[in-house]
Amino acid sequence: MCTNLVIAGDSPVSEICAEGLSFYAEALKGDGISEEGPECLLALGLLRRTPGGRFAAVPPGLAAHSVMRPVEKTIEEAQQALSVARSSLHRAEAVYWGSARGDDETSSIRVVRGADVISATLSSAVHSCREELLTAQPGGGRPQELLEAALASDLPALRRGVRQRTIYQHTVRTHGPTLCYVERVSAAGAEVRTLDEVFDRLIVCDRRIAFVPDPVAERRQVALAIEHPGVVRYLVGLFEHSWERAVPLPSTPNEYRPPLLLDETRRAVLQLMVNGYTDKTIAGRLGMSVRTVATHMAKAAEAFDSRSRAQLAYMIAKSGLLDEELPEPDDRAPVTPRSVQSPYTASTGLASSHSPGR
Repeated sequence: MCTNLVIAGDSPVSEICAEGLSFYAEALKGDGISEEGPECLLALGLLRRTPGGRFAAVPPGLAAHSVMRPVEKTIEEAQQALSVARSSLHRAEAVYWGSARGDDETSSIRVVRGADVISATLSSAVHSCREELLTAQPGGGRPQELLEAALASDLPALRRGVRQRTIYQHTVRTHGPTLCYVERVSAAGAEVRTLDEVFDRLIVCDRRIAFVPDPVAERRQVALAIEHPGVVRYLVGLFEHSWERAVPLPSTPNEYRPPLLLDETRRAVLQLMVNGYTDKTIAGRLGMSVRTVATHMAKAAEAFDSRSRAQLAYMIAKSGLLDEELPEPDDRAPVTPRSVQSPYTASTGLASSHSPGR
């Protein structure tokens, strides 16, 4: 029975059903058939009434033009409208940014208010990006809906030849949605690395315009759009410094979490603890949950056989453990990390408790 109907503009198109195919095969055998037949055959022009009142089967090639042409016309009109809208908005954007900049250099740092306005402004900037897109995303794994929205703009940019580099925190290596996003953009040519602590959220398009959260307002509601060349150059320098220290995130899911990275993360947790930060502050800075911070603390306390936070901080500081350097990661083989026991593991026995890809 005909139930599937697709609307393309003002042109409804029926999907042919099993009954329609069977009826069409019977109609092809004779000079016509007295029954009207399924609605899909009539809608697709595969069955037409003859002057004698019977119904005759029509070759698909003859029916195609009358059915497909209205749909093709709708697509052509939509593409033309999209082209006009895109061109108009790009021209208006140039006027907008020129007006916002003004004659005073300080006006090249503009406040963008409202989550929807921030999203639209970022999307427009990414769509106009032609050479390079730099992003730093602290805070661990990102929500699924944000990642899907990012794919919608990132993949077209990569197809245009834009070089995209992103820095996350180590904690994304166990976050499934973020890993799926990374796999998609990496396959399209993006580069992704991770650090224990990222300086702050940052997006830079073509080293021309940078976006950062307003430090004194609600992060998701207010952002700064920066076009001052000196400030943008400074922010790019921060990114490049972090990029050099970051560890490549493989584009395949089989080796996302080398054991060495857990050592780095735990060292970062303990270093902040020794410096006097609370578990909540440590969690916020390293992009992990308070519970994960407590787990790292518990394993360290077990290894040092300490009975209090103060005693643990004293014993770690006295041991000189945090002064030791971990081996540099091998950037030439990011998918299969070297099998190296770090000084941290050797000194404390705090081996990795997470398997790769978990």
